[in-house]
Amino acid sequence: MTETCMSRRSFVKSTSALAALAAAGGSVLANQNPFGVTEARAAENDQDTVCWSACSTNCEGRCALRLHVKDNEVYWVETDNTGNDEFGNHQIRACQRGRSIRRWLNSPDRLQYPMKRVGERGSGQFERISWDEAIDTIASEYKRILSEYGPESIFIPYGTGVQACNIADFIPRLCVLNGGYLNRYGTYSSAQIAKALPYLYGKRAANSNSDIVNAELVVLFGENAAENRMSGGGAGYHLMEALERGHAKVIVIDPRYSDSAATRADEWIPIRPGTDAALVDALAYVLITEDLVDEEFLATYCIGYDESTMPESAKGKNASYKDYILGNGADKTAKTPAWASQITRIPQETIERLAREIGTAKPCAIYQGKGPQRRSNGEQTARAICMLPILTGNVGINGGNTGSDHDGYYLAWASVPMEDNPVETSISTFNWLNAIDHPTELTALADGVKGKDRLDVPIKFMWNYAGNCLTNQHGEIDRAHEILKDDTKCEFIVVWETFMTDSAKYADILLPDAMPQEQPTYNSNDYAGNMGYVILGEAATEPKFERRTLYSVLTDIAEKMGCKEAFTEGHDEMEWLEIIYNSMIEDGSPLPPFAEAWKSHIVKKADPDGHSVAFKDFREDPIANPLKTPSGKIEIYSEELAEIAGTWELDEADIIDPLPVYAPENGGYLNASEATPLQMTGYHFKGRTHSCYAPIDVLQQANRQQVWINPADAESRGIQTGDRVKITNAQGTTHMEARVTPRVMPGVVAAGQGAWYKGGADGTDEGGCINTLVSGHPSPLAKANPSHTILVEIAKA
Repeated sequence: MTETCMSRRSFVKSTSALAALAAAGGSVLANQNPFGVTEARAAENDQDTVCWSACSTNCEGRCALRLHVKDNEVYWVETDNTGNDEFGNHQIRACQRGRSIRRWLNSPDRLQYPMKRVGERGSGQFERISWDEAIDTIASEYKRILSEYGPESIFIPYGTGVQACNIADFIPRLCVLNGGYLNRYGTYSSAQIAKALPYLYGKRAANSNSDIVNAELVVLFGENAAENRMSGGGAGYHLMEALERGHAKVIVIDPRYSDSAATRADEWIPIRPGTDAALVDALAYVLITEDLVDEEFLATYCIGYDESTMPESAKGKNASYKDYILGNGADKTAKTPAWASQITRIPQETIERLAREIGTAKPCAIYQGKGPQRRSNGEQTARAICMLPILTGNVGINGGNTGSDHDGYYLAWASVPMEDNPVETSISTFNWLNAIDHPTELTALADGVKGKDRLDVPIKFMWNYAGNCLTNQHGEIDRAHEILKDDTKCEFIVVWETFMTDSAKYADILLPDAMPQEQPTYNSNDYAGNMGYVILGEAATEPKFERRTLYSVLTDIAEKMGCKEAFTEGHDEMEWLEIIYNSMIEDGSPLPPFAEAWKSHIVKKADPDGHSVAFKDFREDPIANPLKTPSGKIEIYSEELAEIAGTWELDEADIIDPLPVYAPENGGYLNASEATPLQMTGYHFKGRTHSCYAPIDVLQQANRQQVWINPADAESRGIQTGDRVKITNAQGTTHMEARVTPRVMPGVVAAGQGAWYKGGADGTDEGGCINTLVSGHPSPLAKANPSHTILVEIAKA
């Protein structure tokens, strides 16, 4: 047992000394009453030990876990019960996923020993080796590939399996000490919105979700916090609390009647996937023609709304937003509710009523989830949704929003310290497979390569840590299999994992990782409303079998590379944790000293402003507080995007527009055919965080992997609930169970993303992995994954 964990009796005594701190102002050391009913268990076993940790997967929550340990095994899991459940001091309660962590920790299917590949890549054929052989092989191949191809051939793929801030970044630290690595930009989660909004606002920002308490009307485009961020550390809690306290009307716009619509909303408006921006265009038409826009706000704070606010380069061309909406622009089409109804399948009367509600509610909060932007036209959609608060003057005020996704108060954020990467070249996160297959064809103008005109060398070496994006979470899984199994392309792949995922099967050396709960960790919130928090996690148990922490393995590799002293600087993992924590204090984060925080393990602090309001200072004084756009204002018309649209090499169906307006999808409903007549969309699932927790039996039983299909579509295909169905398109085929339900609109089917790929003999996926069907063609601006733009056909399997 590690020394950081203490017996229950000792822990109770130590917590009483912190009671005064918990009640004091500033940061709250939150363990006033950490045990509750668990005292009964203490009587059963006096050796019961309680350790604090966190669920470190990427739902954006990072919730507290209290792990009960005996005989070096977690046998019972609780969560946070500190705080009084008021805004600014609520409990960071884990959801069903985090509370099942012991089944992950103790699973007999966990990887136990280092292994090397002995069959074809992807075959899953490995043999056990010693750690010495594993370290020697990795270091030898790393040296060889650096020597033959240079540091741009080294790549660290995107991984979301571990979000503890003091673990994964030791890999780039090692790479920087050895000449660097090929950079990547963007994420699989929100690359389109992150890329698009800076052209509009200068940065991506939103009011905290807790600020919804001040709204009169809340409109959510594809936002589903009740399922994907349902814990005390996620947006779901604050959304629920704010709605209960503020009594705003809630409208959810989504192709699927999600749990957020079912439990939070007063109205559900089903919409054809990929057409949210067309709806916004029509709403804008009503707002403009019925004089419901905030003309003063648009004139004072915006560029490009009408001819009078257009930049000089675009004046006199009928290129303003207002011209486009009213039909005076290049396409000469008025964006009326009747026009949008044909595209969105929303009745004209509903569009008109919604526009009037948005225009008259004071204030009105418009938020979007990450689903609408995770499409082939996602950048246009993300900017378009933001036009609603801009048109109505709801930006920069309490109860309004920017139109972006949920945000919150951040207490602190830090990572492993390192020097800058010597390599300046970068590719989009989604483009790595092409950088293996045909690297020298990737260019700046066609593929978003940064730092040079085109790539010079392929990716030859990959460090894949806690990531199932090599196949399972990527697009075109069948194509990924073909490219990765050819070891003359990417010549060496090292993978750290806890289970034999589909991505792990492509390792040349496969290493059994210690989970975050088996080592000291630092976790902080992403979307906790008006309360920031930090969780310092303990090592609840020692790693079993031959599992090791990432840092210990990299230290041995660094020694072989001749840079151990520079890599470790003489520090162990606990010392690095303290260094990272103290760096946040040096940067101005209002945190207590490390020793005090370690005693409590949870530090909470309320937003000193009550609720975060994006661009509040800009709204109060736009001259003194300009935005980070070229003009310093909200750029409805972007000259930068106009230049990009005119110079980049784009697929004919890919659209970048200087205005935040509707663009038909490349691969959307207009491309439906007899072979693939249905639109399919994915959603984040209660039973998993991406593919994390996917093999946990109790979660599988409580959350079945099913494809939702409307009764009208099911009847014509002879499909009933419970039938095994085949879902097919040009990318691949997957099987899963059908659920016939009116909770998804006709012409649309939906399934939870993240199920584990299980390839059959004929290449058919038997696991219900939706990424089998996803295109590998990236979105135009961010070069990001279009994972919700899918056309399919469904039939009984």
